[in-house]
Amino acid sequence: QGDLFASAGFGSGGACQESAKVAESPLPEMSYNERVQADYSGMGLTSGRHPMALIRASLPKSILPAMLMNQQPDGARASTAGAVICRQRPGTAKGVVFITLEDETGLSNSIVYADRFEEFRLTITMEAFLLISGTIQQGDGVTHLMAERIEPLSTTQSLPAGSSHDFH
Repeated sequence: QGDLFASAGFGSGGACQESAKVAESPLPEMSYNERVQADYSGMGLTSGRHPMALIRASLPKSILPAMLMNQQPDGARASTAGAVICRQRPGTAKGVVFITLEDETGLSNSIVYADRFEEFRLTITMEAFLLISGTIQQGDGVTHLMAERIEPLSTTQSLPAGSSHDFH
């Protein structure tokens, strides 16, 4: 499952675990999602798969991974989702907010104009995972999603997330 320590034999009956004389834990074994959540809670990162990889198959194909965003033509309609790693609202940007999302394939950048920010303020500032839809803007080798709709990424399972760097 993309777990660094399990593949090295440190879990689920691997050779390193068998040779260690460790008493069995009275606690039930953690699920993969619980281990990833514990990683994020304790360290703010995980050695396992990105949380978006855990749900990608259940998302509609129209929600693009970050690595495909720069392949979309300028002006195309697109949607992407991911963990919010940065929200920026520079004082010189006239109320424009820049949001960086991270998924299992990389980073995507979205631009939210002041009127959209006011419309979706609570969602933008409170949600750890976002689904952003809008229009692709390509220029000088940089791809942005000009946000038109921003919503919480709703899934059937709880997704672990690290903290984001906000409004610097």
